[in-house]
Amino acid sequence: MAAKELFHLTGKTALITGSARGLGKEIAIGLAECGVSLVLADIVQPGETKKEVEDKGVRCIAVQTDVSDEAQIKRIADIAALEYGKVDILVNNAGISQLSYTPTEELPLEEWDHVMSVNLKGTFLCSKHIGKLMIKNGGGNIVNIASTAGVTGVPRAPAYCASKAGVILLTKSLALEWAKHHIRVNAIAPYYLETDLTSGLRSSEEVYRKIVKQVPMRRFGKVSELIGAVIFLSSDASSYTTGAILTVDGGYLAQ
Repeated sequence: MAAKELFHLTGKTALITGSARGLGKEIAIGLAECGVSLVLADIVQPGETKKEVEDKGVRCIAVQTDVSDEAQIKRIADIAALEYGKVDILVNNAGISQLSYTPTEELPLEEWDHVMSVNLKGTFLCSKHIGKLMIKNGGGNIVNIASTAGVTGVPRAPAYCASKAGVILLTKSLALEWAKHHIRVNAIAPYYLETDLTSGLRSSEEVYRKIVKQVPMRRFGKVSELIGAVIFLSSDASSYTTGAILTVDGGYLAQ
């Protein structure tokens, strides 16, 4: 294959969770610019993302979906199969952080359960049902959005860290099991990115300076820098890569 064809994604179909806003929305737009047809899923209706994607000239369907509800995941898998006949790429992006950074000994069980249900259970359920479709159709690529917090840990964030560590090991487990089905499963572990969710951190010069002091590149990552990683792991450019955790962290984990 010629080098210029390695990143070719035109004609592929991708399902992206958590795509109504933020990182998921930007990933959807980035894949749309590569000619990928999309299935958008989010706990709220991702209508705005759908409009922006269709403005790129690609096909798109949007389904309001709770990733922690297996019946809803099965439904969107069935819709994708009916609409496109296949899903080539699954991006498990849906995720939440802890609502409060209270001491662990005071963390409400409900908050722990909620974070685990979306971040880990949701990734499992989407992988399970879209994976079934990929097995039936001869293969595909799954890209899980993990976090550096699943590797190093963060004080007062046990649920978030545990959920993202779970995503990393789920990635490795599925990569081993599904390689025989020509399904590659990889994860991306970002550090802080310039998204709506981190706008509060960036608005405080003191807080921002304290965070980036821990990053060798001395800045937050740009969303476009993560989209490149998604495209790489979704394309033939990474055809011999599975079970990998690609860090997009400005060198944070290299220390």
